[in-house]
Amino acid sequence: MSAQTLDAASPRALLEAVFRAAVAAVDARRAVAGATSAPGAPPEILGERLPSDARLVVLAAGKAACAMAGALEERLGPRIARGLAVTKDGHALPLARCTVREAGHPVPDARSDAAGRAALSLAAGARSDEILVVLLSGGASALLSSPPDGVSHEDLARTNAALLASGAGIEELNAVRKHLSVLSGGRLAAASGAGRALVLAISDVIGDALDVIGSGPCAADPTTFADALAVLRRRGLDGPGALPSSVRARLAAGAEGRVEETPKPGDPRLARVRSAVLARNADALEAARAEARVRGVEARIVTRALTGEARDAGRRLAALGRAVGSADAPRLLLAGGETTVTVRGPGRGGRCQELALAAALEIAGDPSLALLAAGTDGSDGPTDAAGAYSDGGSVARGAAAGVAAAEALARNDAHAFFAAEGGLVRTGPTRTNVMDLVLILHREG
Repeated sequence: MSAQTLDAASPRALLEAVFRAAVAAVDARRAVAGATSAPGAPPEILGERLPSDARLVVLAAGKAACAMAGALEERLGPRIARGLAVTKDGHALPLARCTVREAGHPVPDARSDAAGRAALSLAAGARSDEILVVLLSGGASALLSSPPDGVSHEDLARTNAALLASGAGIEELNAVRKHLSVLSGGRLAAASGAGRALVLAISDVIGDALDVIGSGPCAADPTTFADALAVLRRRGLDGPGALPSSVRARLAAGAEGRVEETPKPGDPRLARVRSAVLARNADALEAARAEARVRGVEARIVTRALTGEARDAGRRLAALGRAVGSADAPRLLLAGGETTVTVRGPGRGGRCQELALAAALEIAGDPSLALLAAGTDGSDGPTDAAGAYSDGGSVARGAAAGVAAAEALARNDAHAFFAAEGGLVRTGPTRTNVMDLVLILHREG
């Protein structure tokens, strides 16, 4: 694609097309179909032949739960004895053999508590001649969020909200969540009555660690109660009143050995578990690069581990895009990962929108740069947008609409800025989740 053709297509159209191709490559149905046998064929999961009389007990949890369970029903429906799919509001799909529930996300609610207990009951009730199939995707931690005795779901929700507002990363969040749950950190698999467990996961974490995806309900937990307390100290949440007293008491009791730890590596109860990651952020990045090449645009992956404060990442990536230069053809930089937002103001937005807003301030007035940052799950923070598009004219468009970019960033109000300026990217639920993608385009100005 020449620069002239790109101008005709518009940078935004190009970036959105590349983003859509990346999301399609990590489609949850496609991922499960690739890991299971075709309808009518001898039953297989992960290349392993199942007994001819195999009975499956299915638990699906996360933003992709219904898509994953639907694909399994299509491929191995007659083998499914019973099942449960738990997803966030607006992500449900009808299923033939699995009961569907919706629950709170990203902050758990009473429905999350009930769903978690239902999931634990389903696993514990499986027979030794049955196979527990767990379909795991991002969001499962909050959706299956059942606290132990003495901790209410309101206390858990308040803790989760405080951790999110503090800018805690996913590993930190999960270190705490695992120790405030009756099924995370390997406890679900340990409690299962099934003879075997097969875990099919779509990764929403950097490194694709199975103990981090969905807080690892079937994976050994390398973290401890002491690690959870250390997270609270780092995030300034260990003082009086910062978190519910029940939470602090539970974690302290665990650190002192008065509460049983989560299952650790080598626990014999987890030896019957086999797990595999079916789709990850790296797959989406490769698909984005391939789509760009089809469109005649040189593309390069600059990082598969984007982390840190969203606003800082936005500035860095914008500066990197400027440094690349455009030569005679447009160039596209690709980044994948998950940033965080430390909430300082009363505004509304998500990490992708905040990243795009910070980038807009960095490239203001520069016609050669454009950026799109969006979540592959189709949602960014507590908003209806997947993310946002920004370019050299975003700040000026915002000012013309009566919204100052710098003030919006200071208030963590990126959603209001892009709603007024026109940069919001909306996809609706994609029913997959492999973290975020950032696309930075440099072309001749």
